[in-house]
Amino acid sequence: MRRTVFNEDHEAFRDTIRAFIEAEVAPVYEEWENAGHPPRDFYTKLGELGVFGIQVPEEYGGAGETSFKYQAVVSEECARAGVGFGGYGVHVNLVLPYLLKYGSQEQKKRWLPPFVSGEMMTAIAMTEPGTGSDLAGMQTTAKLDGDHYVLNGAKTFITGGVLADRVLVVARTSPATPENRRAGLSILAVDTRSEGYAVGRKLEKIGLRSSDTAELSFTDVRVPVEDLLGEEGRGFEYLTHNLAEERLGIATSSYASAAAAVEFARRYVQERTVFGKTVSSFQNTKFVLAECATEVEAARSLVDRCIEALDAGELTPADAAVCKLFCTEVQARVVDKCLQLHGGYGYILEYPIARLYADARVTRIYGGTSEVLKTIIAKDLQV
Repeated sequence: MRRTVFNEDHEAFRDTIRAFIEAEVAPVYEEWENAGHPPRDFYTKLGELGVFGIQVPEEYGGAGETSFKYQAVVSEECARAGVGFGGYGVHVNLVLPYLLKYGSQEQKKRWLPPFVSGEMMTAIAMTEPGTGSDLAGMQTTAKLDGDHYVLNGAKTFITGGVLADRVLVVARTSPATPENRRAGLSILAVDTRSEGYAVGRKLEKIGLRSSDTAELSFTDVRVPVEDLLGEEGRGFEYLTHNLAEERLGIATSSYASAAAAVEFARRYVQERTVFGKTVSSFQNTKFVLAECATEVEAARSLVDRCIEALDAGELTPADAAVCKLFCTEVQARVVDKCLQLHGGYGYILEYPIARLYADARVTRIYGGTSEVLKTIIAKDLQV
């Protein structure tokens, strides 16, 4: 079915990303997975390519685009090749919207140029051991001491945390109130070179093995007051503003993963023979691929509609919840069926379908679990 969401500029960008992946990523991707992250200079290469600066205003060295479509292209091309860009997604999809919306003019001048070049990689630290999705229950504190905040606490599941140069840390700057558990949270942009800042374990994950995920700890870390993002005490409010885009980003990569799985399976069954016939010649194979292709087409249509809504400023949190819930469930079903068509080879990591399978599991957890999304959708239905 013909897509209308992308224009010639987007397709030219797609060609650039595809060529970059073929030259710079695919040949060494196994090394990245073994190391747990790309080499640090990979991010400067992405910066030179202009990938980090697409949505950054021109005055700070970016391209000044506002559309999400370029990010969608990157997700689709990474999935197509069965690779990932390490901390790219958190850097661009999660951190950048906070810097653009809540950063002061001075902060933008200081942070955005190295953000665009890849010289300053970023991450965001919200989740704490024992709190999970309950952000209001976090225990990390930042107490004002003159012209610095003194930061103490710990975070976990921090994507990009190993190589990050600056991390947006959500901390409690004042106690919660009986009326509002969410009050008193603030966001500090912490320089990872600060004394008392420490990267703990690099967490070993089932999938997404080329993306570093770490534990962080803060022991009397002194953070200058000029590195407070936005206003003190409004952190929880700030965290909710980007949820729609974050969840659409996950939905987009999930749909793209499912589409890639169908293509990997289609190629495999045409080459693999059993009982003297190609696997593709069996009716079951045809029916399974037909089912999968149909689900992918439905997911693609929903993603495209939500991308247009986001660009128009009309994507609601409930809309994004619908999109993420549907696309991640489609991804789970489709990738599983396509792995089954590979037989025993589908369980071997040298085949991209195996990596897709391992990577897919987390999409129903991060960015809002499927159960949380169902609650949001039900509330929107007023039930």
